[in-house]
Amino acid sequence: MKLQLQITTRDIPHSEALESHIRKKAEKLETFYPNIIGCRVVIEVPHKHKQQGRMFNVRLDITVPGKELVVNREPDEDVYVALRDAFGAAKRQLEDYGRRQRGEIKAHPPVLHGRVVRLMPEEGYGFVATPDGQELYFHRENLANNNFEQLEEGSEVQFLEDIGSEGFQAKRVSTGKHHVEEPEEAEPRLTGPAR
Repeated sequence: MKLQLQITTRDIPHSEALESHIRKKAEKLETFYPNIIGCRVVIEVPHKHKQQGRMFNVRLDITVPGKELVVNREPDEDVYVALRDAFGAAKRQLEDYGRRQRGEIKAHPPVLHGRVVRLMPEEGYGFVATPDGQELYFHRENLANNNFEQLEEGSEVQFLEDIGSEGFQAKRVSTGKHHVEEPEEAEPRLTGPAR
């Protein structure tokens, strides 16, 4: 185990089984975030709960590059339940911290620009040419503003590229004034309508 682990118990007799359990839980945290520097585990029995029986409070202080994560859970009568809950919360915090560090935020697909190169009005579909010369199929249902009848060959459009059952397609196609480079001649990616 790479991380520095410190276990402190207050008002609880020392137990090899409990310490071993904590070590395994701490080692498992490294599978969710491998760069943990240190983990301090404090288990104590708060004195204010004497009338309810022994309640175990667990606090974790986890040091990671650039931050210290703290988990302080509500006391539980079972020390193993209190540990499970605290380490479960620590796992979630570590996963979130790792995602933020990697910049894993929800990415939206890029809006692309193109030009309508072929229309099949009777069948309700057409093809958009991208600036790199690819032709993408689109269906009238893929129009953002439902104006298929107003489209003409040469109309400038913006769209999202998506993969369909028969290959790449243009989705959420909308018209507007956009700067579009002239597409080079290219073979269409799709040969027919796909839904």
